[in-house]
Amino acid sequence: MPYRLKKFIGMVILVALVVLYALVATAIASARLAESPWYVHLAFFAFSGVFWVVPAMFVISWMERRPKETDAR
Repeated sequence: MPYRLKKFIGMVILVALVVLYALVATAIASARLAESPWYVHLAFFAFSGVFWVVPAMFVISWMERRPKETDAR
């Protein structure tokens, strides 16, 4: 796969991941944390605000992997 195409696909995946993750985290927060105290909200949003980095790391590492050089002899 060409490197530029790989980066484009990775960028689309990252944008979709962030949007989907934000929607899911907000839906969970509004459904489960409505009557919770402020520190539960803080803990949830601190955790969910950092946790999206885990799947993003895999996408970025895949994006940045250069194709292997083939020996054209």
